[in-house]
Amino acid sequence: MTVHAAARLRTGVVLPTFRETPEAAFEAAAEAVAAGVDGLFCYDHIWPIGQPERPALAPFPILGALATRFAPRGDGDGPYLGTLVARIGLVPNAVLAGQFTALGHLAPGRVIAGLGTGDKLSEQENQAYGIAFDPAAQRRAELVEVARDLVSAGITVWVAGGPAGRTEEARASGAALNVWDVDPSVVAERTAGGALEVTWAGPPPAASPPLADRLAALRRAGATWAVFGWPVDVSELVTGARAAG
Repeated sequence: MTVHAAARLRTGVVLPTFRETPEAAFEAAAEAVAAGVDGLFCYDHIWPIGQPERPALAPFPILGALATRFAPRGDGDGPYLGTLVARIGLVPNAVLAGQFTALGHLAPGRVIAGLGTGDKLSEQENQAYGIAFDPAAQRRAELVEVARDLVSAGITVWVAGGPAGRTEEARASGAALNVWDVDPSVVAERTAGGALEVTWAGPPPAASPPLADRLAALRRAGATWAVFGWPVDVSELVTGARAAG
């Protein structure tokens, strides 16, 4: 199926959840929504990668709270809410799918299930809590299974993993491909032919290239979303995306 270009480049932020309490995440979410950002996302880690001494808030309680804080009113639309990314194997697959389904009841039509397989950097989190870290091929197969189930349930799915994403898994499950911190040329390669939707995400933006230039390049490459980790100037993000669109 050919994927048609979105009407505009949507924007998102990954909230600061490597904290003891959720106040910083809620404040960032309120600032982003007020500026017109389209989506609010949470990491899914037991601790920040390589920093087991630091805390990490679980994503679904935060997203559930945001669903009620920013519920649509009148003719307005609430922000999309999602994970970047929920990792296969941290909880049983049925539990993971159930968490997205429950969130979908709180935010109908506004859930983005970002799914990943994890890698060697995240393996130590599993090991520390006695959670099995299955072979990569098995994790990829389970990712496709969960993604297909969620797509069938009407939930938007982004498949991520590695610097270029999981292109084959995204196609196999009918999901969008999410690529992390790659050059726009990689996005252009994945969107060639119009057969695959590609969303882009990355860390807080650096001063070079300017944010507006990066957004314009991503839009030209065919990305439908640009999501940045916190902190980011949300007014600049929204203005740049509108200009790019």
